[in-house]
Amino acid sequence: MRVMVMIKATKESEAGEMPSTALLTAMGNFNEELVKAGVMLAGEGLHPSAKGKRVQFSGSQRSVVDGPFAETKEVVAGFWLWQVKSMEEAVEWVKRCPNPMQSDSEIEIRPLFELDDFGAELTPELRAQEERLWAQAQDAAKKPR
Repeated sequence: MRVMVMIKATKESEAGEMPSTALLTAMGNFNEELVKAGVMLAGEGLHPSAKGKRVQFSGSQRSVVDGPFAETKEVVAGFWLWQVKSMEEAVEWVKRCPNPMQSDSEIEIRPLFELDDFGAELTPELRAQEERLWAQAQDAAKKPR
C-alpha cells in the first residue's frame, strides 16, 4: 500500500525558520534508512504557506487566495510518499522519525487510493487511461525540464 506522510507546519516553519544542521543530519539519516528499506518513493519539504496559493472552486467559478494561511495546524510543511505493507508499518516508521521540527510537531499518515478502490465506476477504459497516464508521468519525471 502507498501512504502519504504529511509533516504538519509549526509557527517556526511558517515563519521560514530553517532546520538546524543537527536536524538536517538526523532527517537525512532517517531518509537513508527509508530508501535502503525500499519504503521511500518521494519526499520533500515545502516553503511556508506565505509563498503559496489556494484555488477555491464554487461550481464553474474559481478564485485564488494568497497565503499565508491562518490555521498552521492544517498546513503541510513537508511530505513523504511511502510504499509499505500496512498502515501499522507506516506508523512504526513514523515513530522512528526524528522530530521534524524544532518544537512539538505532528505527522499525519493517509493511504492513497489505488485503482481497485474505485470499484465498478472505474471502467476498463478509465483504468487503461490511468495506467497510460501514470506510465507517461513516470517517463516525464526522468527527463530534465
